[in-house]
Amino acid sequence: MDVTTVADLPPDRRRALFHRDAGIDAIAGDVADIVERVREEGDVALREYAEEFDDTTVGTIDVTDTAERAYDEIDDDLREAIETAADNIEEFHERQLPDDWREDFDGRELGRRYRPIERVGAYVPGGGAAYPSSALMTVVPATVAGVEQVAVATPPADELSPATLAALHVAGADAIHQVGGAQAIAALAYGTETVSPVEKIVGPGNRWVTAAKAAVRNDCAIDFLAGPSEICVLADDSADPQFVAADLVAQAEHDPAASVVAITDDEELAENIVTAVDRQAEGREREETIREALDNDASGVFVARSMPEAVLFCEEYAAEHLSIQAADDEALLDRISNAGSVFLGPYSPVAAGDYAAGPNHVLPTEGHARTTGGLSVETFLRSTTVQRLSSDALDALGDTVTTLAEAEGLEAHAESVRVRDRSASE
Repeated sequence: MDVTTVADLPPDRRRALFHRDAGIDAIAGDVADIVERVREEGDVALREYAEEFDDTTVGTIDVTDTAERAYDEIDDDLREAIETAADNIEEFHERQLPDDWREDFDGRELGRRYRPIERVGAYVPGGGAAYPSSALMTVVPATVAGVEQVAVATPPADELSPATLAALHVAGADAIHQVGGAQAIAALAYGTETVSPVEKIVGPGNRWVTAAKAAVRNDCAIDFLAGPSEICVLADDSADPQFVAADLVAQAEHDPAASVVAITDDEELAENIVTAVDRQAEGREREETIREALDNDASGVFVARSMPEAVLFCEEYAAEHLSIQAADDEALLDRISNAGSVFLGPYSPVAAGDYAAGPNHVLPTEGHARTTGGLSVETFLRSTTVQRLSSDALDALGDTVTTLAEAEGLEAHAESVRVRDRSASE
């Protein structure tokens, strides 16, 4: 990891930073084949893919009944941590529940109501690691929204993670299936003998999962396409380089393709961050992964000529996680629009949000924070508008409607208003 001046960024480095790519195009064809085979062969394909990709023999695909046992068997400290995190996530997401409303607009009774999606699928990563936090972050908001059936897919293993299973029990998952990768997304989208099809799929995953979500989204709604983890730390000379470095190393731990960035207007701080990152990465269990992430072209420590230039950098980067470690963090926040989740101040590590602070950690990456937000209760709701017009209200609006309808050449639309006008006058 090196220090680079923003003004000196060459075009190829700018592309790597500001046009990050999950790499799903390269595997789209293979993923399409997996999806089609699951549609045609169902559980047989799921079991064969488990052998091929997960090196695991799957007997029972539905493992829902193991979750409660796992909850009872985990140690007390882990159980308490899961329950505390679940309570905080639930409390935050309950604040997001919108109220139905109906108001009178001069005889036009107009309103909006919200209803949950009936069947949702959540993908919870597994494989080489356990992610009870993702279990909570995907299932809890769905249950808060009132989703009737929440089905979960998580990669198979000789022994599924007790922590993940316990978290799924606490979160309220209705069905749990040990199936991973692109084949899991296909199973949730189209159904198999064991897995019931859902109406929307949410949750993080590797590029195979992401490519499969792209492949099925014309048939089954998805939350969004997400790539490797990212962080941008916006810091001024008041920031502690050890804190900044700790956040960078933490996100680099996720994936060799993670993008970890710090931007500041203080050159001395930038140099100190690089030194601290190197020291903190040394000796970590996942040091090789961390080093790869730190050294890729989408990572680095950057020096801007001013804080306004640093803010513009952050806006163009549009981070999944944006940490603002600066004396006047609120003023800087007011100038930020593009970020999945913002962490203010020196004592708000991204890890707190990853696990237990309350907000969701399933967030847009690759700059998609410019156009969409993270997983929320609204992800699991659909809204319907309601309108009732009185005779007088329709009469007042009639000329406007018929004029516009005729301008569009839709005579029957205009007549649907006039027929009511004639009826009212008879």
